[in-house]
Amino acid sequence: MAAFEWKIEKSVPVISFLQEKIPLVLSESGDASQAQVSNSKIRRLLVAGAVFVNGRQCRVPSLILRAGDKVRAEISMEKFFYEKQPDDIDFTLTEKDVLFEDDFLLVVNKPAFFPTEETIVKGRGNMHQAAVDYLWKKNPSLRNPPYVGIMHRLDRETSGTLLFTKSRSVNNAVHAMFENHTAVKKYRAVCAVKKSTPVKESFFVENYIGRVSPKSARCKIGVLPESRGGQFARTDFTLVKKSGGYVYIDCTLLTGRTHQIRVHLSLSGLPIVGDELYGGPVGFPENNGRIMLHAFSLAFDHPVSGERLEIVAPLPKGFSS
Repeated sequence: MAAFEWKIEKSVPVISFLQEKIPLVLSESGDASQAQVSNSKIRRLLVAGAVFVNGRQCRVPSLILRAGDKVRAEISMEKFFYEKQPDDIDFTLTEKDVLFEDDFLLVVNKPAFFPTEETIVKGRGNMHQAAVDYLWKKNPSLRNPPYVGIMHRLDRETSGTLLFTKSRSVNNAVHAMFENHTAVKKYRAVCAVKKSTPVKESFFVENYIGRVSPKSARCKIGVLPESRGGQFARTDFTLVKKSGGYVYIDCTLLTGRTHQIRVHLSLSGLPIVGDELYGGPVGFPENNGRIMLHAFSLAFDHPVSGERLEIVAPLPKGFSS
């Protein structure tokens, strides 16, 4: 454990101060290779309670330090520089993964265990970059990377239909169709039935949901009153079949909140297989450790032609047996 102390000479946000000072002291300590420190590491240091201001623990990145304050940072080098390696797959987007493409849109079949977009982990593969690489390979004469706009997202472990724009001219129209829910997103979920839970042929869940976990912890969504920041969410469900203690359910999103389907099914006594965060069991023979949720259909009016399209991603193994 290394400890560093400073006396503040002028008012400054604590996170800005640490972002300036910690790389300097690490470099001075003899390991210049570790002097590059990301903003996320500084925030994690604060949240972990390793920073003290005038002898008191400081966990608030927005705190303003005043002249005369004394700051102490205690850093475990091993933990500070450790980056958890996600078990992402290696993936290259090819034509077989493209579900629809024209001059304006690109709809792909995203695999599980692959993020939609860039994360704080530098160099981590993601679907957005894979789409850029795919389009650039198709047109290698371009001097700059082709434009790819992110319009919606899928969780890392969720597979299926994911739409990007290829032209900024349609961004407003595409954003509006997701915002106004004229784009219809359908998912297939494989769920475990909790004891004595009745499963209707069709049902819906609507409530207000929002983040219920601390900011320093893994994101978990739950029922949250509107007065405390909860957002209205509704999902319609249709039972497809029952088989061996599991049920196969089609889910239609009427709103698009974080973890919405996962939360609504868990609240209904039907947690998704592999979704440990919301009470889902593991060990399902076909899930390979993933959450059994697949975005199999995306229907919308084309932003230029007005034609109604329904793009379908084939069900992966285990979603129809």
